[in-house]
Amino acid sequence: MRAIEQAIQLKTELDNLRPLTKEQEAIIMQKFRLDWNYNSNNLEGNSLTYGETKALLLHGITAQGKPLKDHFEITGHDEAIKWVEDLVKGDHPLTENFIRELHTLLLKSPYEVKAITPDGQPTTRRIAVGQYKTAPNHVKTKTGEIFRFATPEETPAKMHDLIQWYRKKNEEPDINPILLAAEFHYRFIRIHPFDDGNGRTARILMNFILMKFNYPPVIIKTEDKDNYFFALQQADAGTIEPFINYVATNLVRSLEIMIAGAKGESIEEPDDIDKEIALLEQRLKTNGKKLEITRTKEILLELYDDSITRLWNKFLQACGKFDRFYLKTYSKLYVNHFQRSTQPNALAEMRDKVNSDVEMILLEYTYDGFNRTGFNQFQYKSIIQIDLPLARGYSVSVIDGDYLLNKQYGEQLSESEISSIVNLISRNHRDYIEQRMKE
Repeated sequence: MRAIEQAIQLKTELDNLRPLTKEQEAIIMQKFRLDWNYNSNNLEGNSLTYGETKALLLHGITAQGKPLKDHFEITGHDEAIKWVEDLVKGDHPLTENFIRELHTLLLKSPYEVKAITPDGQPTTRRIAVGQYKTAPNHVKTKTGEIFRFATPEETPAKMHDLIQWYRKKNEEPDINPILLAAEFHYRFIRIHPFDDGNGRTARILMNFILMKFNYPPVIIKTEDKDNYFFALQQADAGTIEPFINYVATNLVRSLEIMIAGAKGESIEEPDDIDKEIALLEQRLKTNGKKLEITRTKEILLELYDDSITRLWNKFLQACGKFDRFYLKTYSKLYVNHFQRSTQPNALAEMRDKVNSDVEMILLEYTYDGFNRTGFNQFQYKSIIQIDLPLARGYSVSVIDGDYLLNKQYGEQLSESEISSIVNLISRNHRDYIEQRMKE
């Protein structure tokens, strides 16, 4: 696999730059730790933004209106990472006891979650920490099928076998740490030994293995979770190579960041400035209320030139990935219901229609004629609606997508918000095609 070869080459380059100064290592590891804490928790549904995560960990600032449990998840995960960072400096073995201690640090203390009884009745279930599951934790897939992990009765033996497998592989003279770490991650996930926190634990254990071999940690970014879960699904189907390649590809990014830091270069990624601005905004929330901005033509034009322009371009790019499946596609940009453009320069053409009376802007992408045999012909539309009421804020919604974002005038859409919107558009379209395939 090319990504593995590239990672090994970069590791050699990094080794030639070692040892790093304490300051270099502190700067690099702080970036990894913050990215790791935010992304790994957000993948599992934690509601704190990157800025809120950083404000909590670096400044002790809690996010107003966010669940206390979400704050505990972040701080517990951070403690677990720091513990692992200390352990890899020695010769600490990977054991079942170590994994249970890690899980305890991660989840801190037992808690209750909503659950469903076998006969379909709502109930609550107590989540234990540092102990293997005592009830099944199988999951229902989008298709309604049950995906089964190890049963509670099977779990102790399977975890024992996993550790024995790891020790045997780890002692091989020509061991490839990337293959070992990625496969351990997958084997652990297939057992799902705990009531909760299995994904976060698996990613920490994978990075523990990599870091013992002097690799940097792999950060699975939340905006890439579809590719991450798809690679895991391919492994479930018996093909683990795509998942190994996925881990190696993300390891390459971490190595490039660490090499840049070792050379004294900037380790900022393209979206880091957005994260810093988000952090600034979070800190400002504790220093007085933001003044509300009244809707004017100028404010609407600023919104159009910034947020709507970026959203339109990302929308076209995401929707265009499905063009190959249809005979004909076309896009429309509406300013109010009666003014529209299908031209390539739609943004420029419709800008003149933006005035203080505009109530709605609509982004629409239409697909006509599915170009595969065996399907009844159908049309599909992806639509984003921006409502601009005569109030102090606007909203963005994905039609048929169960998504609504409210913002004040003067606030632009962030890159992460735009990514969330267009990713939802793509997922909805993919799910629709998969549903038609089953019919």
